Amino acid sequence: MEFVTVGRTGVQVSRLCLGTMSFGNYSDPATSRAMFARPASTVSIFFDCANSYAGGKAEVILGDCIAETKSRDDIVLVSKVCRPMNPGVNGRGLSRKHIMQEVEASLSPPETDRIDFYFVHHYDR
Repeated sequence: MEFVTVGRTGVQVSRLCLGTMSFGNYSDPATSRAMFARPASTVSIFFDCANSYAGGKAEVILGDCIAETKSRDDIVLVSKVCRPMNPGVNGRGLSRKHIMQEVEASLSPPETDRIDFYFVHHYDR
């Protein structure tokens, strides 16, 4: 597997990143685990998720996968924020309040004690 450095961060990631948008949405937990296990067993350590994937289920499934198969220190974890997560006026967007709420929610699944990269998922008008 070939690795590259992300910008000027010094963080090395595999050239391939497994996106987890289907976890808990199009793929049940067992299928999601199988999808995670294959690249994890071949040294791909770069996983992309978002707080909104499957209404938050994808992060929970990904956290379970990490807990079951790899050390958290071997994983580079990406998550994203902006999409609506609740109907309240502050339940969406890029306000500090929403970002902090969603960081906390993203950290609650097992083995996700940190997010390595946190991206803006969409433009916030």
